[in-house]
Amino acid sequence: MTITRSVPYVRRILDALGKDPARAVVHRRDGTVAAGELTDSILGTTTLLYDHGVGTGDTVAVLTGPNHPLMLSARYAVHLLGATSVYVRSMNPRTDTETFSISTQTELLRDLGVPLLLVDEESAERGRWLSNRLPGLTVLPIPRGAPAHAVPLDRLREGRPDALAVVDFTSGSSGRPKMVAQRFGTRDELVGRLAHGLDPRGPATLLSVTPISHTTAPMADAVLLSGGTVVLHDGFDADDVLRAFAEQRVTDVYLAVPHLYRLLDHPDVATTDLSSLRRITYSGTPAAPARVARAVELFGDVLIQVYGTTEAGGISSLNPLDHREPELLGSVGRPFPWVRVEIRAPGGGPVVERGVTGEIWVNSPTVTAGYLDDEQLTGTALQDGWLLTGDLGHWDRYGYLRLDGRVGDVIKHGGLKLDPAAIERALLQHPQVRQATVFGVRDRDYVEQVHAAVELHSGASRTSSDLRGYVAATLTPEHAPVRVSVWPRLPLTPSGKPDRTYLRSVTAPPDETRPHAGPGPAPRPAHDIRTPVHAHRRGAVPGTSPPREATARADPVRAGGAGSLPDHAIPRSRKGVT
Repeated sequence: MTITRSVPYVRRILDALGKDPARAVVHRRDGTVAAGELTDSILGTTTLLYDHGVGTGDTVAVLTGPNHPLMLSARYAVHLLGATSVYVRSMNPRTDTETFSISTQTELLRDLGVPLLLVDEESAERGRWLSNRLPGLTVLPIPRGAPAHAVPLDRLREGRPDALAVVDFTSGSSGRPKMVAQRFGTRDELVGRLAHGLDPRGPATLLSVTPISHTTAPMADAVLLSGGTVVLHDGFDADDVLRAFAEQRVTDVYLAVPHLYRLLDHPDVATTDLSSLRRITYSGTPAAPARVARAVELFGDVLIQVYGTTEAGGISSLNPLDHREPELLGSVGRPFPWVRVEIRAPGGGPVVERGVTGEIWVNSPTVTAGYLDDEQLTGTALQDGWLLTGDLGHWDRYGYLRLDGRVGDVIKHGGLKLDPAAIERALLQHPQVRQATVFGVRDRDYVEQVHAAVELHSGASRTSSDLRGYVAATLTPEHAPVRVSVWPRLPLTPSGKPDRTYLRSVTAPPDETRPHAGPGPAPRPAHDIRTPVHAHRRGAVPGTSPPREATARADPVRAGGAGSLPDHAIPRSRKGVT
């Protein structure tokens, strides 16, 4: 299917809103927004920006509270004028609670050369602080109502398909945050495909518990464009989500994998009315097959797993019928019809055979325009229309894509290269393990050792030989971790992935530790299991020493992500994308 840009997505949204101005289109804890009210706010913001000289090629920053409807008004207005929008609240696609520091926001606005900042009432004070630091910055409140004299839409110059529409941030598990650019043509393509893929049974009601400035932004656009409704939550709360399913008849929801797990563990999930659900899309981190199978039992044929990146958009999916095949639950499905995927030998080598692990390359109309401020990274990641994702994977015997880790995550131990993802998959197959992450830690002799951190199912108990011996039997004795720490809840990065850097630091020598960046006190493991390193050197099966019984009984610890982004994380010049 080819998506044309005869009518840009914002114009199509305005057309849909105009069909029934009284219809409620956005629901939030503090009330509802009717289609006519959202239209008035969009046109009011558009006129305000137009009067301040905003047009194609300009960049406008947006700062609002978590998942505020004015986020939509601001972005739609910026795009109607053909300008670039950038959200400066946070970089986290999973939660809006961890915000940039004011110094980081200042540097970001300065580096991007942003002359205008749109704010809601909650962010007005922060806006004043920023304007004091940046004398050339004008801070404008986002209008809620229609202007006295709205600028005629036919007077506006829309952004060219190759012009920049959005600047996003990505914070992977392996590197510093990067500024990712998306063009107007790509945005229209993505929204059009999502709208085309909505369930034909009727208008959708989308619940967004993650920021509509990030992953769910094009989902919300597609739903509004198709005559549907968006329900906005400030963040994820299992009680609130289940209540929304039942009371607001939610049809579609996007969840990070930890969110899905928390719903599965909620005591009321089995008795909640889930009959309105058509699609639960989940992604972000690999999901344990046993947990996914349990989700199928509870929710039925509505689960869709998506593998994608900020740079590529959606790459592949495991559809509802695939979820009925247990042998496929460890995969990330097949590529979307418009996506080409190749598995190549590391280092830019040729395409490898099925079953062989290599680097995942993607060619798709939704691929990023590149990284702002980093010509070298853009040149490395984008080659002849193909994007290097940085992920390792292989095709299985069914032609499904399986992830095998990240480039550079390999643990080198005793002359062997051990893949953390393979060890994680082995641990997740253990019936008592709910989540697991594996990482390398150098000891005082600078020898890299395999470490693991796990969450167990409620009430589960195990011995050292249970988990370590399980890995040894599933893989090899060399793959078994020298330490397994058990956590009430694994600490997460701002992007919702296990915080390997923090986990590594709390097991490193004292002079190598770093503070946890998440909210509240640093989480600690409930307990851990260690086996002397010399057991590996003897070639003995790990865990053969007398086991120490233990059960995870510690109080729950809030799994946090990083707080304010360090100042050095923001590049200093806008180069790399033309």
